[in-house]
This record gives sequence, structure tokens and C-alpha cells, in this order.
Amino acid sequence: MGSTPQAQSIARPFIERLNEVILFPLISLMMGVALLVFLWGVFEYVSKAESDDARATGRRHMLYGIIGFVVMVAAMAILKIATSTFGVSVP
Repeated sequence: MGSTPQAQSIARPFIERLNEVILFPLISLMMGVALLVFLWGVFEYVSKAESDDARATGRRHMLYGIIGFVVMVAAMAILKIATSTFGVSVP
């Protein structure tokens, strides 16, 4: 059961619009949030250097920020690979 050219002509603009309006902006937003979490962890780590608990919390926030950023970069890479494989334009 193959796809027809008519189905492809309908699906392609929908997928391109979905990527342009929802997926890529959402991933970019999540990367920004991960960066803010990392920077908040750096701020906590530096500003409360006298408290071991606060430094541990800051270190944990930095780690979560880095993990979140890596996950979002990987998601962006997978999405770009998938879109280029299927010939869908990306923003």
C-alpha cells in the first residue's frame, strides 16, 4: 500500500508548517529554559559558596541544565535528520 502523490502533496505542507510553527520553536524554548536552569545553578553555586547544601543544590541545577540542553540538541538533530531524509524543508 503506497502513498499517492495527492496524499504527499497534502501531507508535506502540513508537516513543514508543524515543524516551523510548533516543533522547532518548542525545542528552542526548551533549550532556553535549560540554559536558564544552568545559569541559575551557577548563580546559586557562586552566591551561596559558604553553604555546602546550597552549593550542592547549585551543582544539581547546573547538571540538570546541561542534561536538558544536551537532550534538546539531540532532539533538534534527530528532527533535522528526519526532515532531510524525507525531503521536508526546515526553517
